[in-house]
Amino acid sequence: MPIAQKWLTRKAHQSVIFLLVGGLLFRAIIAFWLYPTFDEAYYYLYSLHLNWSYFDHPAMVALTTGFGPWLTGEVSQFTIRLGAILCYTGSLVLLYLTSKKIFSAKAAGFTLAIATISPIFQIGFGVLSLPDSPLIFFWSASLYCAVAEFLRQPLKDESCKSNLYIPSYRLAILGILVGLACNSKYHGFILGLGLVGFCLTSPPHRAVVRSPWAWLSLGLFIITISPIVLWNIQHDWVSFSFQSQRAVPKSGYNFLNVGLVYLTQVAYLFPTIGFPLWRISLQPVLRKINQIFSQKSFTYKDELNTAKLLILWVSLPVILGFTFIGGYRQILPAWAMPGFWGITLLLGQQVVIWQHKSRRGVQRWLLGSGIMVVSIVLIVLLQLTIGILQKPSQYALMGGFLPVKNDPSTELIDIQQLRRSFSESSIIKAALQNSSFIFTNRYYLAGPIAMSMQPLAQIPITCFDIGNDIRGFAFWSKAEQWVGKDALYITTAPFNLRKDLMASYRSHFRSLDEIETIVIRRGGVAVNVVYVYQAKTLLKPYHRSYGI
Repeated sequence: MPIAQKWLTRKAHQSVIFLLVGGLLFRAIIAFWLYPTFDEAYYYLYSLHLNWSYFDHPAMVALTTGFGPWLTGEVSQFTIRLGAILCYTGSLVLLYLTSKKIFSAKAAGFTLAIATISPIFQIGFGVLSLPDSPLIFFWSASLYCAVAEFLRQPLKDESCKSNLYIPSYRLAILGILVGLACNSKYHGFILGLGLVGFCLTSPPHRAVVRSPWAWLSLGLFIITISPIVLWNIQHDWVSFSFQSQRAVPKSGYNFLNVGLVYLTQVAYLFPTIGFPLWRISLQPVLRKINQIFSQKSFTYKDELNTAKLLILWVSLPVILGFTFIGGYRQILPAWAMPGFWGITLLLGQQVVIWQHKSRRGVQRWLLGSGIMVVSIVLIVLLQLTIGILQKPSQYALMGGFLPVKNDPSTELIDIQQLRRSFSESSIIKAALQNSSFIFTNRYYLAGPIAMSMQPLAQIPITCFDIGNDIRGFAFWSKAEQWVGKDALYITTAPFNLRKDLMASYRSHFRSLDEIETIVIRRGGVAVNVVYVYQAKTLLKPYHRSYGI
C-alpha cells in the first residue's frame, strides 16, 4: 500500500484533511460572496503602487492582495482574498505540525480544530486580505522553526551541569522568518522580542547569546527588514511615528475599558473558545505569582515546561500588552489575536486531558461550537449580501427587523453592482475620457471605487481630505501634479451633504457639478447612493500635512 494511501486510512489523519479542506472551502465561499471591506480595498491600492513599504503597514499585504488579480487578471472580492486564503491554510498546517512536535498528534488535531472553528481566526486571518494573514503565516513558521531549534533535544534539569542545547543553523532561518513577519505587520517585532525573552529566561538556552549562529540570525533579520527601514529613512520615519502614536495615552486610564476589551476578544474568538483561551493564558502567570509569594523554587522539570515557556513568551506580550492599551485607547480586536493563536497550542493539549475525563463532553463542545459558528457566520454573510434581517428587503426573514438607516453594514459597497453602473452610464464614460484623475474625500472610499473602475478605465485615484488623513495617498502622487487638470469627484451618501467638504473643493476647482447618481441596492432596496461630480481645473495643490 502506498505511503500516502496508508496515511489517509487512519481516522485521525482523515479528520485533519477534513478540517483543512472543509475549512478552505468554507472560507472560499465567504470570500466569494462577501463584499470587500474598506481596508481590503485600500490594500488593493497597495498592489497598484508597489513599494518597499507603506505609510501604515509594511509591504507584504500588497503582495498577498495583489496575488489573485495578478494570477487571474480579474479584480474582484474573491481574487484580492486568494492570497489570504492560501496563507491561512499554510498557517493551519504549520500550527498542526508545531503542536504535533511539542505534544502529540491528538493534541495537534484538537489545536487544528480550535483554530478552524474560531471566527476571528478563520475570517480575520483566513478570508479578509489584511496584513494579519501573512503575519500569522510567518508567525506560525517562526514558532515551528523555534520549536525545531530549541526543543529538538531533551533538556536536563537546571541543577545539572550538562547542557545539551547546542545552537544550530535553524537560528539563521528563524531570523529570516521573524523578519518576514515584521514585513507583514509591526507585530513581528513583538514576536522577535518574545523569542529573545525566552532565551534569556530559559537557562539552557542562554547559550544562544554566545553562538555565532545567533549573530548571523540577527544580521539576516536586519537584512530582511531593510525594506521597512530604507523606506522610512527616505520618508522621515513616518510609519514608525504613525504606529507609535497609537500606543501613546491621550487620556486617563479606564479599567472598565479593559474589561470591555476582554469581553470583545472573547466574543470574536467565540465564547466557548475565548474563555478557555484566556484561562489557559493567565493560568501560568497566576501560578508563577503564587510561587513568588509562597517562596517556592521554580525548576525546569521537563521539556514540556520549556515548551510552555516558549509559547507564553511569544503569546502573552501580545495578549496582555494590547489588552492593557485598551484601557486608554480604542483597539481593534485583531491586534491581540496573534497571541491567542499561539495559546491554541496549549489549549489543544489541555483538551487531550479533558477528553480523558469526558470524551463525549469534548465532542459536544467542539461540534456544538463549530455548528454555532458556521450558522452565525452564514447568517451574517446573508445579511451583508442580500439583507435577510433588513427591513424592508425582498429576502427578509419574517419581514426583517433592522431598518436600513440603523444598519452600518450598508456602507459596504457591492463593487460588481457599482462596476455595472459605471459601465452602463454614458455620462460617466464620457467624463472619464475627459478627466486626468479621480479623487474622493476618504482614503478608504478610494479602494472600492478603484476596484469598480476595473477594467473600465485605467485612471489614477487620490484622496483630498480636509482632515488630512490620506494615508498612502500622500506618497503615491505629488500634490502639484494635478494642478490645471480636470477630475471626477466620487463619494457616498453620508458625505454628500457635508457643506465644509463641498466648500473646500469649490475653492480648489474652477467648477464642481454633479453629473450622476448611482443607487446601491441590497435585497431590492436602496441602501446607499454614490454621487459623481465633474471637477474642472484644479487651481492649486490640495493641502497635505505630510507626504510628497
